[in-house]
Amino acid sequence: MVMKQIITIQARLFPKKKEKECLDNLMRKWNSCKRYAYNRLLEGKTRKELKKDLQSLFGLNSRYVDDAILEASEVLQSTKELGENPRKVIFGGKDLFFKLKSKHLSIKQRQKYKKEWLDKRKGTLFSRGDKTKQGNLNLRVIEENGQFFLRINTGNRKWLFIQLKSSHKKWQKFDETMLNSCPYSVRLQRKNNKYYAYISFEDNLPDTAIDFSNGAIGVDLNAFPSHIAWAEIKKEGNLESYGEIPTPHLWDGGKEKRDYYAWVYANEIVKLALAKNKGIVIERVAIKDKGFRGDNKGRKSRRIKHSFSYRKLISRIKTIAQRYGVAIREVSPAYTSVIGMLKYAPQFNLTKDTAAAYVIARRGLALRERIPLKYKELLKSLQSKSQSVSSSTEGRNEGTAVKGKTLPYKPWRVLRVALLTGALLDRPLYRDLSPLKRILVSGMGEGG
Repeated sequence: MVMKQIITIQARLFPKKKEKECLDNLMRKWNSCKRYAYNRLLEGKTRKELKKDLQSLFGLNSRYVDDAILEASEVLQSTKELGENPRKVIFGGKDLFFKLKSKHLSIKQRQKYKKEWLDKRKGTLFSRGDKTKQGNLNLRVIEENGQFFLRINTGNRKWLFIQLKSSHKKWQKFDETMLNSCPYSVRLQRKNNKYYAYISFEDNLPDTAIDFSNGAIGVDLNAFPSHIAWAEIKKEGNLESYGEIPTPHLWDGGKEKRDYYAWVYANEIVKLALAKNKGIVIERVAIKDKGFRGDNKGRKSRRIKHSFSYRKLISRIKTIAQRYGVAIREVSPAYTSVIGMLKYAPQFNLTKDTAAAYVIARRGLALRERIPLKYKELLKSLQSKSQSVSSSTEGRNEGTAVKGKTLPYKPWRVLRVALLTGALLDRPLYRDLSPLKRILVSGMGEGG
């Protein structure tokens, strides 16, 4: 089975004055149709029930109406998944809407925000591609005498032919797609009196050329401070190199700026994998809005989700890795930071985050993390005070199971609490983990 990827390229439209008026009117009607469809979907109407009514009501053809209903249903679905009230959706963006409500804006600021809000609310148009129609019937790219134009269906057998230009490196690939009569979707967006087209089409992914036969690169994404920690290991699991990539721009600026830098940082990780000729291992993280203390839970989880663009960065790494034929694996995030902090950070003088990346890389090669011998002795001494930890766990806990599988993590949790609170040492550990090195070296033996 041939794997596919979606490529999106940006192009610029250059409409004349009358063409702008006609295009603005078409965008306004389509967005009104989308908002109307959203409200009817809230009332329980179905796509079939809406389609014919919307065509006559807004004067749009069947394909435009179908795409408006699709967009409305996607907005409704995503709102429900985020746990938000679907009746409080604001088309054009909540942030801009509430900025406009502010009483402390200058006239210039208010005009700027209003223009931006109206562009997002009324200045879009979308049309899906269709295999049976050889591309896209409503928004079709055509070529004449070496120049490209976007043919826009305005209804009643009338079309606009607007010049289209793009310097995107994938434009040649799109040109080949057009020649092969493949389907492509087009989204138009008006921004500050300029018009852009975002064209999406499918392309075959290259075969995986870089796998895990030479080892792996583990990646640990961190929000505080904002950086990516990575660790390279050999196929036997031994540490080869490591480092950190600062990611300060994931915090700065607006959404578009953060999106851009998510691509930049993802590219750096994939370039590293290409240079090292090794696959990438990342954590499989399902961030929740509520929880208790610990990694990726509670307040820290919410800050990561909203400010760090965690999911977006992971998605970008996956996408770029696929494009370059780099294998990627996702592993459980359970206790990677704890194991790295207690076992590998003191051994190799690593930071907590780099040590976690080392654990992630080893987990990607299915290597087992045993508890060092001296830690077992510490657990045994703790057991004399409490019967909660078995001295024969071998890094596993007999009383912890999920779906019939024994989990190996409870002893690590006990060690973390005991060491960080000072229950097993003369003083509690905070940022300085150096006292653990003396313990580990004296008892590496069986636990190495």
